[in-house]
Amino acid sequence: MATQNIYTSGLDKNLANYTPLSPLTFLERAAYVYPQHTSIVHGPDRYTWAETYARARRHASALAKRGIGLGDTVSIMGFNTPQMYEAHFGVPMTGGVLHSINTRLDADSIAFQLQHAESKIFLTDTEASATIREALAQLEDPPLVIDIVDPYTDGGDRLGELDYEALLAEGDPDYAWQLPADEWQAITLNYTSGTTGNPK
Repeated sequence: MATQNIYTSGLDKNLANYTPLSPLTFLERAAYVYPQHTSIVHGPDRYTWAETYARARRHASALAKRGIGLGDTVSIMGFNTPQMYEAHFGVPMTGGVLHSINTRLDADSIAFQLQHAESKIFLTDTEASATIREALAQLEDPPLVIDIVDPYTDGGDRLGELDYEALLAEGDPDYAWQLPADEWQAITLNYTSGTTGNPK
C-alpha cells in the first residue's frame, strides 16, 4: 500500500501555490516598473524598457500571424543587436522555440541545424549572408528567411522575403501573449559548436 505524502496531499497546483518560472516575465516587469529607463544601447540608438517590450510583442504577434505557435522552431543567426535581444522574448511569447545559431559556424553546420531543428523561420543578419546563402542552398525546403539589417555594420546581401523591421510593422504592440504552461515547455534550443561530426 502506498503511503500518502503529507506535503502533496490536497495541494494541487493552482495560482496561489504554483507559477511557472519564465524569463518572459522579466521583460514585462521591467516595462511596468522602469518604462522610461534605457534597456538597450546600440550605436547611437536607445530603447526604453517600454519600447523593448512593445517591440518584442510586435515580433511575437507578427510571428503568430505567420503560423508560429507552440513547439515551432524559429532560428536566428545574428550578432549583438536589439533584434537578437527581442527575439529571445518574442519567439517564446508565441509558444515557439528560439534556436540561436553560432555566427562562426560553417554552412554545413548551419544547414544541418536548420534541418534537424525543423526551423520554420530563419532570422539572419545580412553581415553573414555569404555563409547563410550557402547553407540555405543545401536545404530542400528552406525556412522563411527574414533579414536583420544592422545599419552600423558593413556589407552583406538581403536574402529574405522581408526584413525584420517590416516584420515588426505587421505586429501588434499589445499582443496578448501567454506564459509557458509549465517549466517543461521548451523556449530555446541550442547545439554544440566545434564538435566532431554534426552539431549535437
